[in-house]
Amino acid sequence: MAVQHASAARSARAPRTHLHRTASASAAAVPARVTAGGAALATARIALGAVFLWAFADKTFGLGYSTTDGRAWIDGASPAKGFLSHVAVGPLRGTFHAMAGQAWADWLFMLGLLGIGLALAGGVALRIAAAGGTVLLALMWAAEWPPARHLADGTASGSTNPLLDYHVVYALLLIALAVTGAGRTWGLARRWAALPVVRDHAWLR
Repeated sequence: MAVQHASAARSARAPRTHLHRTASASAAAVPARVTAGGAALATARIALGAVFLWAFADKTFGLGYSTTDGRAWIDGASPAKGFLSHVAVGPLRGTFHAMAGQAWADWLFMLGLLGIGLALAGGVALRIAAAGGTVLLALMWAAEWPPARHLADGTASGSTNPLLDYHVVYALLLIALAVTGAGRTWGLARRWAALPVVRDHAWLR
């Protein structure tokens, strides 16, 4: 009788972790029904991911758009120097000028573009992508400094709105995609969430 009670107690104390892992794996294996809202968010996610990945590819290989041939990263040029050295207004103007051409700034910038782009394209680690992307976009917003009507040399800045521009819109979209779990449609979010390390650390989702 004592043996039976001990066995029953062990069964009652069976780790819930195993059951949770089984349920997570089962959920990841079941295809999610695609809704109109989910498809719209997934389309926005993939499109925004393509924006970041294109910027990375153009600056790395010099595809002839914003980066001309011979000015690419693989040619030895600094991918961030041109932008940072031409900051012409704002309270961080001197800081950005000092960063221009620095290897660590180039690597952070390029890895940020690549990481955010891959996360959005795959629908994984959207919380990290939203946090990192918001910081990157905020710095780019500060470099352009839309509140200024005139540049440091007195010429018109050309700013059309003192607060809202595409950097702000992109950042808000990144946050919305992460909050709504947009990677579950046409993405790998379910499989990503089922990984042990991601399951145990929600901030990785």
